[in-house]
Amino acid sequence: MATLVLYNAYLSVGGVDLSDHVQSLVLNTGQAMQDATKMGDQAVTNTAGLATWSLDVTFLQDYAASKVDATLEPLLGLGNTAAIIVNPAGSSTATANPKYSGTAILESYNPIGGAVGDNAVASATFQSAGDLTRATS
Repeated sequence: MATLVLYNAYLSVGGVDLSDHVQSLVLNTGQAMQDATKMGDQAVTNTAGLATWSLDVTFLQDYAASKVDATLEPLLGLGNTAAIIVNPAGSSTATANPKYSGTAILESYNPIGGAVGDNAVASATFQSAGDLTRATS
C-alpha cells in the first residue's frame, strides 16, 4: 500500500508561489447539508446541498515583497478573491499528485503569531468563491 508523506506541498495564491513558506495546510471539502425532515419522521433527514471547500494554512511569516504578508494582506476586503492552486507533492500534476484549484475569499488572516523565541507564523483561512476542480493531468 502506497502512502504519501506530506513534505513538498505546492501552494499558489493569486499566482504567487508561497510553497517555501507553508508550514502546514488542510484542504477541506464537503457539502452543505439541507434539512429535509418532515412530519412523521423519527429522525432528522438530510440531503446534500451545494459543495463547499476551504483551505487552512499556517505560514512562516515573511514581510518581504511578493512573500506572505505582501500577497495576503491586499486580499482582505470586500470583493477581493484569489486563484488558489494546491498540489500535495510539488507543482507537477499527475494521477499520484492531483491539482486542486479554485477561486477563494480570504476569510481570515492573522499576520503575527508565535511565542518568544519561536518562528513568526501567520495563519490564513480561505473560503470558496466558486467551484474547486481536481485535475490529474
